[in-house]
Amino acid sequence: MKETDIRKYAGLMKELGLTGLELTDGNGTVRLERAVPAQAEKTVYAVPETSSAPVQAAENRDYISVKSPIVGVFYAAPAEKAESFVKAGDSVNKGQTLCIIEAMKLMNEIVAEEDGVISEVCVTNGQVVEYGTELFRIRR
Repeated sequence: MKETDIRKYAGLMKELGLTGLELTDGNGTVRLERAVPAQAEKTVYAVPETSSAPVQAAENRDYISVKSPIVGVFYAAPAEKAESFVKAGDSVNKGQTLCIIEAMKLMNEIVAEEDGVISEVCVTNGQVVEYGTELFRIRR
């Protein structure tokens, strides 16, 4: 296998967050491995309000629905035995971390898009969420 091919696959591993890759061709087998950093990378997602979202019913107009922008595992706290980022009744400010969603071993922070009060946490800690799953309702 050529060095340029190995470099291409190493770059692909980094891009996809892979820690190992094994390739076999006519000349033999090459195994690429990389160490996982102690602190996983964090990506911050702001959940924008979209105009294509369905209009909420009159009784829910005072709520902002925070939905998952990705598929992954919902975590309410930064560590297993740590206190939750937010809980029902907490006031939140724009940009404040609400939760973490782990996707492909990357910890993605979900932040509040507006100020308000958490009226409901719609999912449980450790639950797998899909794109568009309602995570929180924030009262304006």
